[in-house]
Amino acid sequence: MTDDLATALTSVGPRLRALRQLGEATLAQLSATTGISVSTLSRLESGQRKPTLELLLPLAKAHGVTLDELVEAQPTDDPRIQADPIHRHGRTFVPLTRQAGGLQAYKVVIPPATEPDTDDLKTHEGYEWLYVLSGRLRLRIGEHDLVLGTGEAAEFDTRLPHGLSNAGKRPVELLTLFGSQGERMHVRAKPRSRQ
Repeated sequence: MTDDLATALTSVGPRLRALRQLGEATLAQLSATTGISVSTLSRLESGQRKPTLELLLPLAKAHGVTLDELVEAQPTDDPRIQADPIHRHGRTFVPLTRQAGGLQAYKVVIPPATEPDTDDLKTHEGYEWLYVLSGRLRLRIGEHDLVLGTGEAAEFDTRLPHGLSNAGKRPVELLTLFGSQGERMHVRAKPRSRQ
């Protein structure tokens, strides 16, 4: 097995987990959609099971990505070529990172709501940091209900019940950094004072 192939196969598990969490699906829900057992899905995500074409095809379909995206075919170094956006629950996610595992970065676009926001709050492993590029974002975390505007940021433990929605009349765009293992972002608050 070549080094490139071995690297690609070991990166599939973390990518599968990130895609499932991005879609806010449980292993049981994904199992019902794909017909793959929960234990097999869990072993794939943890790297304890080698991915096969028979397993990857239904998973790519369930996640709405191509097989190339799932196994991360060698990307071009041309900066003009962008990753394909992922469309989930009426939202658009544009991947900004290419490496598997660790922190994942996305640009997210949430269109204006056509109905009142009654979504249930979700929980999953991880930690998230977000920054509003434009529009108004409703962020619910536990008992807190906040509206963030352009230039505002938030960070939270995703094990707390949470939900994001559009609080305005035009699309809201945000950047989000997500760590499925609960990695926290390191923010340098201010530069050292010069004396």
